[in-house]
Amino acid sequence: MRFDLKVPFAEKDAAKQLGARWDAANKLWYVEGKADMTPFAKWNPTPRDGSAAPAPSRPASKSSAASPSAGIVQVGSRYRELPRVCACLPWEVCEACHATALSA
Repeated sequence: MRFDLKVPFAEKDAAKQLGARWDAANKLWYVEGKADMTPFAKWNPTPRDGSAAPAPSRPASKSSAASPSAGIVQVGSRYRELPRVCACLPWEVCEACHATALSA
């Protein structure tokens, strides 16, 4: 059985020395066919059979769709341009747009 690991980048060499392998397609470390999983306990091993698709890294939240300006940068097809408050340049902060500016 395969066990997926949550190995921080700083500890990748230690995991590799213990026998963990890197899965480039899913971008995670895993262990397969090990009887003793105690050396990998600090990286929280989770079992996964080969037929199951990898779980999404973060579930979609309906609250983020309702509030587009929740402090999350939207890119790609989810990008929505917010209406302009005034006619000043984006990097300048005037009195009209001071409340909506990212930095003062």
